[in-house]
Amino acid sequence: MLAIFKRRHLRKVLDGTKTQTRRTHRYTLQIGKTYAIRDRWFSKAQGHIIITRKFRQRLGDINPEDVKKEGFSSLQEFQEEWEECYGPGSWNPKTVVIAYEYKLKEDPKNQ
Repeated sequence: MLAIFKRRHLRKVLDGTKTQTRRTHRYTLQIGKTYAIRDRWFSKAQGHIIITRKFRQRLGDINPEDVKKEGFSSLQEFQEEWEECYGPGSWNPKTVVIAYEYKLKEDPKNQ
C-alpha cells in the first residue's frame, strides 16, 4: 500500500515537520498499517509511514497545533496550500475531511 504526497509535502514528512495530513477522498488509510510514501504513483518509495491516528474533522475546526503538525506556521498558510492543492475556493470550513496522524518508520539500514 502507498500514500502519495506532493513533492514539497513529502520533503516535510521526511524531515519530520509534517506528521499529519488531511484527505477528502473515500479511500482511507488504516491505523497501525505501514504505507510507502512517494510523490507519484510509479516512483520509488521515499520512505514509509505508520498511521497512528485517524479522525474526521471539519476544516473549520483545525487548531494551531493541527496546523503545525501539517507542517505550516499559520492557518492562513495552510488554507492557501489547501487551495493550491484542491483549487481556488475549495476551502470551506464546513467540509468534513479525514485527518491522519503518522510517524515516519525508521529504516533499519540507517540504524
